[in-house]
Amino acid sequence: MIYLVEDDKNIRDLVVYTLNSTGLKTEGFECGADFWDAVEENVPKLILLDIMLPDESGLDILKNLRQKNTTKDLPIIMLTAKTSEYDKVVGLDSGADDYIAKPFGMMELVARVKAHLRRTGAYEENKQEKEYVSGKLKVNPSKHRVTVDDKEVVLTYKEFELLCLLLENRDVVLTRDKILSRIWGYNFDGETRTVDVHIRMLRQKLGECGNIIETIRGIGYKIS
Repeated sequence: MIYLVEDDKNIRDLVVYTLNSTGLKTEGFECGADFWDAVEENVPKLILLDIMLPDESGLDILKNLRQKNTTKDLPIIMLTAKTSEYDKVVGLDSGADDYIAKPFGMMELVARVKAHLRRTGAYEENKQEKEYVSGKLKVNPSKHRVTVDDKEVVLTYKEFELLCLLLENRDVVLTRDKILSRIWGYNFDGETRTVDVHIRMLRQKLGECGNIIETIRGIGYKIS
């Protein structure tokens, strides 16, 4: 179980949905009081903690967690809009294991969470390595490797994330806004045209396999 303390409902719902959809059971809390009640009932494996909260500062929660025997060794990732070096240092010096500044991409967050759970032995990947196969296209997420007809294709980080997102949601139409939220972050200031540009580049690089990415006019994209 992962606990998220975040007072912004939109962010909280998106993070909880994303982590749960990737097999990481997550529960969200709006304030410190609700979070502490849950910790008394069940100690989580990892905590995602915002700094600016309505009743209790995230830094105070962090310090209290580090003082309790049941939670002192838990991996804790700070999620905050503050990006100055000083704020990062304060969070890390107070006992945080990691620090992600808003806005952040959902797939980056998932990767960070999995990395910390692996470190503590709380997360085990499937023994059989995951690989997506669609015709001549093969994608290995753990090795960050893409091949078409057994020839390696070099993608940028965002192109690779985009391809994996479409493959993970095979047969599901993803809107441009949803893709922006998952790959670029929920507060991304750019336009939806960013998605179209990356899709075009992705199709070009995949060559004959580029046509597996379907355009759903007026909505978004999918891989069947």
